[in-house]
Amino acid sequence: MGKIPLSFRGLGAQSSVSTLLKANTSSVLQEEKAPPTISHWQRQKKSNQKKPIAKNDSATKTTAPALIFESAKLSDAKSLFNSFISSTNDAPSDSSFYNSILQSFSAVSSVQDSIFFLNHMVKLHPPFCPNRFTYHILLKQSCSLADEQSLSGVHNVLNLMTNSGFPPNQVSTDVAARALCECGREEHAVELIKELSAKNSLPDAYTYNFMVRHLVKKRSVNSANSFVKDMEEFGIKPDLVTYTIMIDNVCNTKNLREAMRLLRLLHEEGYKPDCYVYNTIMKGYCNLSQGGDVLGVYQKMLDEGIEPDHYTYNTLIFGLSKSGRVKDAKKFLRVMTEKGHSPDAITYTSLMNGMCREGDALGALALLGEMERKGCSPNSCTYNTLLLGLCKARLLNEGVKLYQLMKKGDIKLETGSYGTFLRALCRQGRVAEAYEVFDYAIESKSIPDIAAYSTLESTLKWLKKAREQGLVV
Repeated sequence: MGKIPLSFRGLGAQSSVSTLLKANTSSVLQEEKAPPTISHWQRQKKSNQKKPIAKNDSATKTTAPALIFESAKLSDAKSLFNSFISSTNDAPSDSSFYNSILQSFSAVSSVQDSIFFLNHMVKLHPPFCPNRFTYHILLKQSCSLADEQSLSGVHNVLNLMTNSGFPPNQVSTDVAARALCECGREEHAVELIKELSAKNSLPDAYTYNFMVRHLVKKRSVNSANSFVKDMEEFGIKPDLVTYTIMIDNVCNTKNLREAMRLLRLLHEEGYKPDCYVYNTIMKGYCNLSQGGDVLGVYQKMLDEGIEPDHYTYNTLIFGLSKSGRVKDAKKFLRVMTEKGHSPDAITYTSLMNGMCREGDALGALALLGEMERKGCSPNSCTYNTLLLGLCKARLLNEGVKLYQLMKKGDIKLETGSYGTFLRALCRQGRVAEAYEVFDYAIESKSIPDIAAYSTLESTLKWLKKAREQGLVV
């Protein structure tokens, strides 16, 4: 019988519930982060992953700081730099070397002191000639002050850049926009972009789409729409990537009406949606368990002459299975194979999930055998889906056999299947086996120890009460 750790005795009972299917889940100038992963059955859009590093742009160079400043006092910084220069016989002339020193001090100082320190560096060591990246350090610092209520500090740095012969350009716009957004100043970022655009420093496509992505994620679709409309006044229009970002966001928030509006707008602007866009919308309808709409999007793809890919069929099978249309899901499993796309563990697990929901747990178990015969290896989600389905169908003996296979293969239990399996065993009076399952959950680190014990304790309390009421023997 399983041994309960002393530290768990006396804990309150709590049941943990998990979802059946789990998703498989700087220098600001150097690259843009990839868009968030849409789901385990979607792929990343390669054209929207990283901003390429600009050639011959000193802003992309990274150099380890020669000095580390622990004090924010300007006088201490000057003394440290003076000591460094006086003790160095052959100081480097490369501007990136001194930029790294300025960047190090800017991390602990105020913007004004950073400017004073820069002036001191130039005066003490004339070979150092500030470049655009030098001023971008100050620009980023001025934009990274989360409590600032205006852009006055940013304007001071931009004026300094212009007076020094480095008027803001597209890289400057990008640096400022990203730094402002990083500290939650999205409204200031939009305001500054509009100001710079009016002065012919328009954002490039990467900065523009970064702003759209950030606004729909941190603010709202309306704020992103307003930004898009404002930028159209400067001749900047959304592209396919822009629409994809917005469609993905509204689908994630289950606003499929807005997704379809954006899809129509995309057509009106002369863009042809790709498979990725349609897969994103299909995934949104899947989340709403609207199998008919999933099929409608699939048919629209075909009408547009867009060839469905592997992810399309996985999404279809998942959505149809989830909405109770297992018969249709099985049909697309055959279509998928005929089109040359090999079903994977996600495909089969989605279908098994739907079959178990319909009460056909034995059919799902048979599908496991077919899956293995075709050379597709089941994963942890596959086994846990089947174990949950078998227990709910009161096919406990089959569930125990499957559990033994899981244990032999070191497959971890998920919270939902673990709890359901324990209750099924206790319902039939197989308490010793329930303790053994608890031991395995602990030893395999399937779920947190406290959650494993809480589920066991609540199950045993239920069993005791059920016996008192004569519901079980």
